[in-house]
Amino acid sequence: MSEELANYILNHTEPEPDYLYRLWRATNIRLLHGRMASGHLQGRLLKMLVRMIRPRNVLEVGTFSGYSAICMAEGLEEGGRVYTFEINDEQEDFTRPWIEGSPVADKITFIIGDAITEAPHLGIDFDMAFIDGDKRTYVETYEMVLSVLRPGGFILADNTLWDGHVTDPAYDRDQQTAGVRRFNYYVKNDPRTEQVILPLRDGLTLIRKQ
Repeated sequence: MSEELANYILNHTEPEPDYLYRLWRATNIRLLHGRMASGHLQGRLLKMLVRMIRPRNVLEVGTFSGYSAICMAEGLEEGGRVYTFEINDEQEDFTRPWIEGSPVADKITFIIGDAITEAPHLGIDFDMAFIDGDKRTYVETYEMVLSVLRPGGFILADNTLWDGHVTDPAYDRDQQTAGVRRFNYYVKNDPRTEQVILPLRDGLTLIRKQ
């Protein structure tokens, strides 16, 4: 996509709130791999999908800087909550102040820990989940999410095109690429769900539990 067309899309999409713009800038200035933050277009899509699905409880695996959690919380109705897990405890000093200082802080529970082992212990039936953690364990994360997701619930899985590496033989030995490929194949052949990959940014797969 050309830069001109990308700018046209953003100019005709709901504006990014100033707080999120400042978070995005801080993420890219202060953190390695800042581009992992969802950003304007995907962030507005996450908010819109929450508006459409109307979940009460949302599970996020992979908080990073908190951008996507805040976007999803923006779309929640009264009483809704995002439970977001970040396995990297070194991320907490950056992320927690941004989440707790956001306009939707009362709708977000930020947890440092491994979602695969800890999320089931919350005892919550989730209506929606956003998977954006370690690509090497995407299948294991997916299975955990299915176990806590209500029938008819939705899973969003990020980075499922992985910069196009999923079709590039040059990345056959890369473990992250292998994890994404394994996940895509696994989900495609899972009779418990239906799915579609959107070519948005790095690939976003929408999955519905039967």
